[in-house]
Amino acid sequence: MAGLGLQALGAAAAMMMASWAGAANAPQLAALAKLETGEWELRLRDDPSAPPRRLCVTMPHQLLEPANAGPGCKPFVVSDAPAAATVTFDCGAAGNARTDLRVETPRLIQIRSQGISDGAPFSNMVEGRHVGACR
Repeated sequence: MAGLGLQALGAAAAMMMASWAGAANAPQLAALAKLETGEWELRLRDDPSAPPRRLCVTMPHQLLEPANAGPGCKPFVVSDAPAAATVTFDCGAAGNARTDLRVETPRLIQIRSQGISDGAPFSNMVEGRHVGACR
């Protein structure tokens, strides 16, 4: 079970490391406006025994991106409010995804991402905590 948790957390971390097709094209979301940049610790909520992953966030929209978000992915903002955002991604043949982000504080978020990546379904629930400056 822990192995599956590690794989899921790895997928969740990878989900957040892709970049928008040019930061200038990234939508400006109210839900991301107060989030702090720096190092974030990401924990899989469905497998508390899985070790956390760390992610250096230079632009808060990194926290919304699915694993298959490459240069050809097109984001669409479904909803945006100061405490929550939902964005879908159409990645053509690579798949699609929906990410829901809930902001509890500028240093604590909940992320749910689900979709299809390379023909396989995925679903992740992750808690993110800002832990300081990037190393």
